[in-house]
Formats: sequence, structure tokens, C-alpha cells
Amino acid sequence: MARTPRFELYQDTAGEWRWRLTVPNGNIIADSGEGYASKQGAKRGIQSVKRNALQAQTVVSK
Repeated sequence: MARTPRFELYQDTAGEWRWRLTVPNGNIIADSGEGYASKQGAKRGIQSVKRNALQAQTVVSK
């Protein structure tokens, strides 16, 4: 059975909440980049990415 991409929610060594997005081969393709004081805050971060990524544009730098 093939895995699907998934958001993983975890606490770091400082006790802050973080998320990472992994793909079926286990590679991390995105992460929160910051720690959240609460689990709920990290969940809101995940929801923001889900909501806004569909509208994201690709910009190529020179």
C-alpha cells in the first residue's frame, strides 16, 4: 500500500510544536520553520499552508 503525503506534528527538544510535510519516500519537502508555543498554533500553521498553497505562484529569480 502506497503512503500519501502527510503533515507530521511534533514537539522539538525545546518543547515547542512544529510540523513537517513528508512525501511517500520519507523526504521532508516543507517544515514550519519556527516553533509554536501550542499544538493548536502549529495546527493553524498547517491549515494556513493547505489553504494558501493552492494560490501560490512560482517566481524564478535571475
